[in-house]
Amino acid sequence: MASLSTSALEIGPSARPALSLRSAIPDFLALTKPEVNFLIVIATFSGFYLGYSGDLHNFPIERMLNALCGTLLVASGTGTLNQYLEHRFDARMRRTSRRPIAAGRLSPQAAAWFGISLSIAGSVYLLVTVNALSSALAVFTATTYLFIYTPLKRKTPLCTLAGAVPGAMPPLIGWAAASGTVANANAWTLYAVLFLWQFPHFMAIAWMHREDYARAGYLIFPAKNAGRFSAWLTGVPALALFIAGIGAVAANRGGILQYCGTIVLGLGLLYCASRQILLPSRITARQLLKATIIYLPLQFLILILRRG
Repeated sequence: MASLSTSALEIGPSARPALSLRSAIPDFLALTKPEVNFLIVIATFSGFYLGYSGDLHNFPIERMLNALCGTLLVASGTGTLNQYLEHRFDARMRRTSRRPIAAGRLSPQAAAWFGISLSIAGSVYLLVTVNALSSALAVFTATTYLFIYTPLKRKTPLCTLAGAVPGAMPPLIGWAAASGTVANANAWTLYAVLFLWQFPHFMAIAWMHREDYARAGYLIFPAKNAGRFSAWLTGVPALALFIAGIGAVAANRGGILQYCGTIVLGLGLLYCASRQILLPSRITARQLLKATIIYLPLQFLILILRRG
């Protein structure tokens, strides 16, 4: 970072000729998508905590912190490189036009090097301080997200399915960091929860900003029957998530309070999903989005409480 030249931080011709590194820090931070990383850290921690089978009195805090740090670095690099790859399209969308590269506050070259550095640093950090499996899973997540999901967003509405595969990897990374394996059914129940959660979450965002996505050339919805497509990708995964949540509690030997909490969360999400399906609007989509944001951290909290 300190070696970046000022030319790499150039902004638009109508603004100042160069941007100081200190004033660019908030923009570099924004590139990493902190709000997304918050959920990634929660999911990774949950995977690690539940994947550790030893005595909690000997809980490997240092290894856990290393796992979280490495995963956060890779996720930050991936988020940055995603904005680098899509900055021309981001500039066409009201929702993303103020992002650092799209708005011209940072050059694409500076963002690219920043993202590459974070991704490599995180992968190597996981390899050295945790284990090879967690590093390999992180590399898989970054590469499939950037080179499969990202280009597919402009080619097919099935991109959401492709993106959900790497998007659900954080619990597996955490589990692998704790146990050295992902050959465990409990680990995959966590994966299933996060995999299914992404559909109502992203469909809510996509419906709220569907004109924006269309303006930028993203094929989030098919040209015809967009409402029906959204309903299927919202309702079916939301129902499956309700079942997967209960299954995750059972797999992790939860008690009555955890079953009750999971059922309440799942019914709340199903209610908001059904409203979006039956009465699709920006209002119901925003309500569904809020419900998904509430659901995920609380569901993982419920799961880890079984060892409290």
